[in-house]
Amino acid sequence: MCAEPRPLIVVVEDEVELSKIIAQHLEEAGMNVQIYPRSVPALRFLQHNFANLLLLDVNLPDGSGFELMKQLKDQDITTPVIFLTANAHDESKIQGLNMGGDDYITKPFSYNELIARIRAVLRRTESHADFNVTKNVRTTDGPFEFLGAQIHPERLEIGFPNGTTLKTGRKELGILAYLHTHRNVVITRKELIHSVWGIHADIRSRSLDQYIVKVRAAFGKNGISLDCFKTVHGIGYIFEPPAA
Repeated sequence: MCAEPRPLIVVVEDEVELSKIIAQHLEEAGMNVQIYPRSVPALRFLQHNFANLLLLDVNLPDGSGFELMKQLKDQDITTPVIFLTANAHDESKIQGLNMGGDDYITKPFSYNELIARIRAVLRRTESHADFNVTKNVRTTDGPFEFLGAQIHPERLEIGFPNGTTLKTGRKELGILAYLHTHRNVVITRKELIHSVWGIHADIRSRSLDQYIVKVRAAFGKNGISLDCFKTVHGIGYIFEPPAA
């Protein structure tokens, strides 16, 4: 029997002794821990590595936890966040939650409570991800029209005007959804890859080209030209559908 995977918790806390004690309790609870006393190295780590959760002190020597979370959101890094702080004021808690924080715990705290809150956020996150088709599409998204075809994320299907219904792959669906919401603007390769595959995807990969060929072939086979989806050499693409 395979052991359950140990979630990785990144702890950003400048109180060295406290961070060590937190790490000890989390490791005993079956979690892996990465500790950073500053926001800059934590941001660098999260830009290149996956973590299940970020335990984030609000007050850090090189900025606030709120500033770090804003940087993460700006870079589309969606690691769940639990804020740690000695500030019990409601205004601070509300700010953290309004920014997209998943929970907020005030020092001093019970380590049993901290572990329970971490597990609760991990469960919510896993449940939320169950609906993901790609980074930018969920099975709960409604159908949308694309050059006369009906795209159904909930069934991973394309309904063509000729009456054909075609099952589509996840990545093809993600590409169509992104083009649908980004018409008549230049789209960089990096932007499209990160939006469909995720922020940590390798932008040098040629997988995107292979999936675009599949999309063009599926539409062409069913009488719909994708000539309006053009390559912008050295940059990416532009989708310029004809006016309705």
